[in-house]
Amino acid sequence: MSGIIGKKIGMTSLYNADGSAVACTLIEAGPCVVTQVKTVEKEGYSAIQLGYGEKKEKHTTQPLLGHFKKAGTTPKKKLVEFRSFENELSLGEVISAELFVEGDFVDAIGTSKGKGFQGVVKRHGFAGVGGQTHGQHNRGRHPGSIGACSFPSRVFKGIRMAGRTGGNRVKVQNLQVLKVYAEKNLIVVSGSIPGAKNSYVILEK
Repeated sequence: MSGIIGKKIGMTSLYNADGSAVACTLIEAGPCVVTQVKTVEKEGYSAIQLGYGEKKEKHTTQPLLGHFKKAGTTPKKKLVEFRSFENELSLGEVISAELFVEGDFVDAIGTSKGKGFQGVVKRHGFAGVGGQTHGQHNRGRHPGSIGACSFPSRVFKGIRMAGRTGGNRVKVQNLQVLKVYAEKNLIVVSGSIPGAKNSYVILEK
């Protein structure tokens, strides 16, 4: 599966041929450098490691400095592996947004926005009690019962409760590539992508 590392720029909208507005996301895709080529003989599986984003040498560990030097490139911030890449790539080769063409369908992987500790209404979409409180107060957004009494005498694993929300790795599938600006390393895909602005995004083809 071919892919590239990028950065989410923001959202906008484009108009179709029939005049309808389509919500879309602008992504800075690449340029990415091949920092390692893994083979079945040496590592036990075949994969391509790509590096994206510049990083200062003083903020890079010595082992990684040697790793990037072997690839003949400067230190990179983000490293991602892609298995079974379509094209045969060599160490130090550069991949840009030209990997994609308009009309392609891609999967986008990002880290969703962290929301902190949230209740069950925001976290799981519970409806809350609404107006039927029978005179009780302060229970409008409470979770309600979390189990039975003497049997089973415990709370089942997986019961939806309040807790830390967001900040998870999320994949959105089958987003269409609407525009490719190869000279600017920009790609416009339909729909929304998880994550804040300037967060890393992995596009898989």
